[in-house]
Amino acid sequence: MDPMPSFDLTGKVAIVTGGTRGIGLAIARALAQAGAQVMIASRKEANVAQAVAQLQEAGLAVQGMPAHTGDTAAVQALVERTVTTWGGIDILVNNAATNPHFGPLLSAEESHWQKILDVNVVGYFRMAKACVPWMQKRGQGKIINLASIAGRIPLPGMGVYSVSKAGVIMLTEALAVELAPMNIQVNAIAPGLIKTQFSAALWRNPSLYQAIIQTIPQKRMAEPDEVAGIALYLASPASDFTTGATVVVDGGQSLGGISLKRV
Repeated sequence: MDPMPSFDLTGKVAIVTGGTRGIGLAIARALAQAGAQVMIASRKEANVAQAVAQLQEAGLAVQGMPAHTGDTAAVQALVERTVTTWGGIDILVNNAATNPHFGPLLSAEESHWQKILDVNVVGYFRMAKACVPWMQKRGQGKIINLASIAGRIPLPGMGVYSVSKAGVIMLTEALAVELAPMNIQVNAIAPGLIKTQFSAALWRNPSLYQAIIQTIPQKRMAEPDEVAGIALYLASPASDFTTGATVVVDGGQSLGGISLKRV
């Protein structure tokens, strides 16, 4: 039996938030290459236009619009634009995230907590709530939440972010149970150290980078494309019996029991 058709996304419609760079852009490209029609979103219009142009030049069916997932009205507008443009929604990739605080957990301000949780957790909830009715109309759906190994193991200087990503993992599991009767699968991806602008505070600090690399059995950081393959699996019919899972993509880092003390 040829397994490849199960990864075919022809006729499927996907939304990828935070889709203009890094992991989000890599996932948007992978889904579009598999045949999906993709709507990418990010806060800055210039970044959206640049990413859309890049993917369209490659012959991919991609559109985009600026949208902040911390804004309920913007989320609704994004979903409405997607339905108007592509006719429905089959796949949601919640990738948008923020982390305005880097340092000891107790040095964070309440405003840091509010912003991080509002975007990283409540924002995922907003997107799911807006998309699920359209998935129900299709009779199926896929929701992919980008978590992090920080949701399982506290990373240095990222305590508030770690709490938010633990919330993403539980949100994924709770939604997986509730949406299973609707034939909607909900899963998470927990990347480790991926070379993106978002993680620059870690890999641009030589001493911190070397300390973290020593905790990764593969002794390297990953590129965004190395996360996209997992997203393609979770977005495709190949994963129809996979729900509530958190797939770790970290080069074995979490197996070493990394802790704040060790780095």
